[in-house]
Amino acid sequence: MTARIVLLVTSPRLPVGLLTAAAWDVVRGNPVLAGAESELTAAVRVAGGEVIVPDGPATPALLDAAAAHGAVVWLAGPVGDEALARELGLRLAREPGLAELELMYGSWDPPGARLLDAVEVMDRLASPGGDPWKRAQTHRSLANFLIEECYEAYDAIGDDDTDALREELGDVLLQVLLHARLAEELPEGERWNVDDVAGGLVDKMVRRNPHVFADDRATTLDEITANWERIKRAEKARDSVLDGIAPSLPALALAGKILERAARAGLAVPLPPADSQADPEARLGASLLAAVVAAREAGLDPEAALRRAALAYADAVRAAERATGTD
Repeated sequence: MTARIVLLVTSPRLPVGLLTAAAWDVVRGNPVLAGAESELTAAVRVAGGEVIVPDGPATPALLDAAAAHGAVVWLAGPVGDEALARELGLRLAREPGLAELELMYGSWDPPGARLLDAVEVMDRLASPGGDPWKRAQTHRSLANFLIEECYEAYDAIGDDDTDALREELGDVLLQVLLHARLAEELPEGERWNVDDVAGGLVDKMVRRNPHVFADDRATTLDEITANWERIKRAEKARDSVLDGIAPSLPALALAGKILERAARAGLAVPLPPADSQADPEARLGASLLAAVVAAREAGLDPEAALRRAALAYADAVRAAERATGTD
């Protein structure tokens, strides 16, 4: 019977004891070798397995153990020990009767596992001995960076560039992680961390989607949206339909949001007539507000429309520069 070498790969992002039943069977029933002592080698020993860390090269030790016992397990490191797997594969390809090489996954990364890596990296950067720039930041000093990163993601969406969007969302996530890490340094009683952020989000999504997580019978988009707004109003206990609108939104987007909320509440509030405004700025503002109303009635996004026109004009300016030789 051909000897067997099992390369056991596990997720470094899960507790070491979370192995599959098949993985536990193979480490309990066969000698186990590893490149170094670790929490996993300790866990295997506690569970009754035999673990040896060879003094010399791993390949000869594995081949000798496989020949002596019929099967041997190698506890792969966090990156899978690709060099060892390649070396073993080449050796066994040259000597096919020596042993069979088998790859076994003892545990897998769950979806979102790399977020744990991101949290760990940010903690390293924002801790003593890390990046001085990040350690010097505050929520206020980072505010504009958050806005800029969101706009860059917005631009990637407008360009239908999904690769750029993936990268820009990573930059937005960086801001979230850094804000959460800085919040760990707040005074006692004010501190929070990234788990509080994620936990609050999870609780909110479960509460506001009873058609998924409870027995609510909402099925249409209108019913689901109405449920969301009803639950949100109960949570926030707001005094006005306009509460919660960010005043720092770009002016056209702000106007559109106010008009949307008023219409949703069934409030028919007359617009300020532009020609009755004595102040030129107020007159211009009233005219622009009327333009936003017209855009909404036509099903258009005034913010996107102005942005498109401005960028087209910018292209025309660049073309004029090239035509005249102006830098």
